[in-house]
Amino acid sequence: MEDINVKVLDEVNKGATMGMDAIHFVSEKVGDERFKKVLDVEYNKYKEITTRVNDIYSQYNTEKEPHETNAMNKMMAWYGINMRTMTDQSNSKISELLMQGTNMGIIEGRRLLNNNPSVDTEVRQILDDFVVMQEDSVETLKKYL
Repeated sequence: MEDINVKVLDEVNKGATMGMDAIHFVSEKVGDERFKKVLDVEYNKYKEITTRVNDIYSQYNTEKEPHETNAMNKMMAWYGINMRTMTDQSNSKISELLMQGTNMGIIEGRRLLNNNPSVDTEVRQILDDFVVMQEDSVETLKKYL
């Protein structure tokens, strides 16, 4: 059976890389420099989470690297974003799309926090920080709806 710490770290890393991918995909569609800077800050927050996961991952699993977004999911995200922004590339539409993905991450993160009380303190802290970061991100993105 897989170590719960590895599972949690994999899920956090997957969520963070998905967030980075989504921001990367929409950034080229953003014309508003102020909004683009906000997205850069959000991207860097996700990047920091992936760095923290990578820094401790080998303590729990030396045989593999943390899970990231696979090529098929990246392609589907890219395609979905392009289809949904084909006729509307407004800050509001882009913010809405990012919020939808972020809300899914919050739900999964809260579920992991609630259902895995035995994870190590350091892993729990990264997971909690990730969820709080996403909740803050939603509040930031709301201003652009």
